[in-house]
Amino acid sequence: MAMTTLTKKFNNHISQKQSTQDGTPDHKYPWWFSPETGIYCSKHPEITLPTNHFLDVVTFIFSHQHTGVSPALIDSSSGSSLSYSQLYSFVKSFASGLRQMGISQGDVVLFLLPNSIYYPIVFLGVLYAGAIVTTMNPLSSVEEIKKQVGDSKACHAFTGLEYVGKLQALGVPAVLVPENAVLDSKNEAFSVFYKLVNGNVGLAPRPVIRQQDTAAIMYSSGTTGASKGVVITHRNFIAAVELFVRFEASQYEGSSLSDVYLDVLPLFHIYGLLLFVMGLFSLGSRIVVMKKFDVSEVVKAIEKYKVTHFPVVPPILTALTAKAKDGLAKQSLKSLKQVSSGAAPLSAKSIEDFVRTLPHVDLIQGYGMTETTAVGTRGFNTESLKKPSSIGLLAPNMQAKVVDWKTGSPLPPTSSGELWLRGPGIMNGYLNNADATMSTIDEEGWLHTGDIVYFDEDGYLYLQDRLKDAIKYKGFQIAPADLEGVLINHPEILDVAVAGVVDEESGEIPVAFVVRKHGSRILEDNVMDFVAAQVAPYKKVRKVVFTDSIPKSAAGKILRRELRKVLTSRL
Repeated sequence: MAMTTLTKKFNNHISQKQSTQDGTPDHKYPWWFSPETGIYCSKHPEITLPTNHFLDVVTFIFSHQHTGVSPALIDSSSGSSLSYSQLYSFVKSFASGLRQMGISQGDVVLFLLPNSIYYPIVFLGVLYAGAIVTTMNPLSSVEEIKKQVGDSKACHAFTGLEYVGKLQALGVPAVLVPENAVLDSKNEAFSVFYKLVNGNVGLAPRPVIRQQDTAAIMYSSGTTGASKGVVITHRNFIAAVELFVRFEASQYEGSSLSDVYLDVLPLFHIYGLLLFVMGLFSLGSRIVVMKKFDVSEVVKAIEKYKVTHFPVVPPILTALTAKAKDGLAKQSLKSLKQVSSGAAPLSAKSIEDFVRTLPHVDLIQGYGMTETTAVGTRGFNTESLKKPSSIGLLAPNMQAKVVDWKTGSPLPPTSSGELWLRGPGIMNGYLNNADATMSTIDEEGWLHTGDIVYFDEDGYLYLQDRLKDAIKYKGFQIAPADLEGVLINHPEILDVAVAGVVDEESGEIPVAFVVRKHGSRILEDNVMDFVAAQVAPYKKVRKVVFTDSIPKSAAGKILRRELRKVLTSRL
């Protein structure tokens, strides 16, 4: 990998830091770690973020806009596209139309949408109008939607034709958004959407939007418990675009204008949202959008559109590697320059297989949370230093601590402990949940991630385990408490706990540990079917273990690690 101007600055930055600490280098600890405070700082130079208080993320993104007719978004199946000039025009029209519809500043709007080239128009249009977005998996059950609508106080929704019935059942007014530009353009059901896109920009004045204003409420189980609304501000998004997307692109030679990204990540998730709905537009790159993942279609799209960058989650990478072992498919992937994996850690085997199968592709991993607006770490490979098993270096402007989870003492490099993060991407807090906020973000602004990590001697971070309860199934986050809340209502279940268990294909799977009521004859299939009828497909329980009791602490907290040990001993 060729060294860029920024990489040279990065190396100079390191040299200067190493030679300016009291005039003599500390041979015991590197310059990016302070043994006095226990704070790790980023090895990258700090980036100056916008200081204008009256700035929204949409204006910020398009201040870097690359105008013209080059495609911004391409539908992988139909080939339909939107240029950058069309995109910004549609966003402004959409925002104006929303104001005319009666959507006011601060209103919460629910997104129950699959991937499409129209998703960014709707999302950015809502934010540009001063309203707030809350996103969901379109496959969510009616009960799950009802819960999020009630918690977020969403008053309007945008959804697809096949999902509108779920919102109608709840009485939530919805605008239908097309998925296919070719097939849906003449469908009367989408007339409101097209009127919004082609509306008169000047009819409704824009509100004054400040960086500190809420832009989105994204749901996450955080470090423990049930799903909670993560309040993300315009400032959070601006920082994430600058420190994650734009900074990473600047590390490589060549113009971002020639980069082509393939999107199969769900746009309702913070990972896909930050990249494909916001950040990449500030670079002028092309985005090819797929509604859902199919490895054969992915290979075809990479070849057809000359895709250079492919952000994935671990199961997608595993499937791509297996497909690439076919010589013909491998030839179709020759345009690929980088595959970046996030949302869950890659196994050593997955990394080894990928590097061996596609040695010309730069494989990196990253780390972020909904609570950090996806900002945390990103992989950084050079010609002399390649560490694909690491989740990368701290992003610019980010600080970290590694803390002994028993004593609370900060730990030096190579020591394992809980990761704490601090920086401009950290959420504003959990919606209407001060207790959960205070238990996650301390008085000094440190977000306690619940993940067990260590920094190596080069400042690269490695993810080892999790203290927190959240289950990562194929990159999707599942709150065990949500599934326990469903299961405990079964008339034949006395007690229940859910834990994530490692699975090579999916990352982790939800396993239900069930205590049956006296005389019950409930079977594994009965339990799994009961849950499946009430939750989104990715949240389904994949295995059931019947047990006499659930291990709990003196305070009544479920000991999920003990549950995993029970399962391991039975395998």
